[in-house]
Amino acid sequence: MNLPADFDHPAWLTAAGTIASYLLILAVMTVLLFGVPYLIFTAL
Repeated sequence: MNLPADFDHPAWLTAAGTIASYLLILAVMTVLLFGVPYLIFTAL
């Protein structure tokens, strides 16, 4: 990937990884906390 020199620092990769991980955890927690109970209660 050819990034401009401003975004070539490893801190940008770390920041992008942190944001991606946070969003992934947030999506998983949303499914677990809202999706699973919804499926359980609609199945009853």
